Amino acid sequence: MGMVHIKTNTQIDAMREAGRVVAQILTRAREVAAVGVTPRQLDEAAREVLSKAGAASPFLNYKPHFAPTPFPAVICVSVNDAVVHGIPSAEPLRDGDLVSVDAGALLDGWAGDSAISFTVGEARPEDTRLIATANEALAAGITAAVAGNRIGDIAHAIGTVCRDAGYGILEGYGGHGIGRSMHEDPSVPNEGRPGRGMVLRHGMVLAIEPMLLAGGLDEFRHDRDGWTLRTTDGSRAAHAEHTVAITNDGPRVLTAL
Repeated sequence: MGMVHIKTNTQIDAMREAGRVVAQILTRAREVAAVGVTPRQLDEAAREVLSKAGAASPFLNYKPHFAPTPFPAVICVSVNDAVVHGIPSAEPLRDGDLVSVDAGALLDGWAGDSAISFTVGEARPEDTRLIATANEALAAGITAAVAGNRIGDIAHAIGTVCRDAGYGILEGYGGHGIGRSMHEDPSVPNEGRPGRGMVLRHGMVLAIEPMLLAGGLDEFRHDRDGWTLRTTDGSRAAHAEHTVAITNDGPRVLTAL
């Protein structure tokens, strides 16, 4: 565990402005998304929102140690059995596709990170349930993000919702601290034991992000692009994420609309 950067109230307010831009990107992507529209068109729409806001993308050209190439887009668009980190393609969206969009923004030196999942065209009932459960797991994690609680309390809250619904949880991936850069310490697992881990205190800012696999397995495979993570059984996946500040007045969602 490295250094956790505690933010001042003024810095949290600045992060809220970055978070607002992220919310606008996701709203726009959802508006543009339709049967026949390509994920690349969603990326173009996201670039317009960033440009208008005078913000930059923490995703574009991001190259972590595992990636063979820098990420080529400003959003991740993961369709159906793609869980996260999907590179926006030129493949048109089809009726009933389950789409997860993950977006980030850098504004005045501060980062925001959020994700939503939705269906284009007619939704399958099982996809609607999967997405609803991802949102419920995120809400449970946020509710547990109070000063005096521990990281394990967030992890336990998320994991309980996912497992009770019979879903898998993407193995080895979870939320993270966020601030001047998109990924900071601490890591925030999507499953864990309550009362364990780092104590949450006022000024910590976390990206909380459940990733649910409909088939009930936790395993994934990498696409040939080195970025996209897919379910091994071909089942669909949903992703929900908010950037949340821990405050003495309770959790403050910085990426809400």
